[in-house]
Amino acid sequence: MGTDECLAGWCHDDEWCTITCTAAIIGKKWHPVIVHRLLVNGPSGFNALKRAVDGISSNVLSNSLDDLEGNELVHREVVSDKPFRVEYSLTERGEDLAPIIEAMSDWGETHARPECS
Repeated sequence: MGTDECLAGWCHDDEWCTITCTAAIIGKKWHPVIVHRLLVNGPSGFNALKRAVDGISSNVLSNSLDDLEGNELVHREVVSDKPFRVEYSLTERGEDLAPIIEAMSDWGETHARPECS
């Protein structure tokens, strides 16, 4: 997928298309959490990432990483064949989400109900 393609086919007009495209990429339940953990922890193996994203199943993590990789936010690198080991890191495009993820965290600190935090 090229960086100039809009992912959201339901865009009404250019005025809000950029918002819907961003929401289509990071609006899925686990995507912002995965990006946040990679921002905080740096490159991580699958198992380390699964531990860092408490509550996510292996299948959902795998599918989410595939989706993030397809959207050019995450880079997957095989670092060892024996034993097989993969490391995930943010691409430059993924790192550019840092201010958005930080703003989400700040908003949550201010507005989340105590039982959510």
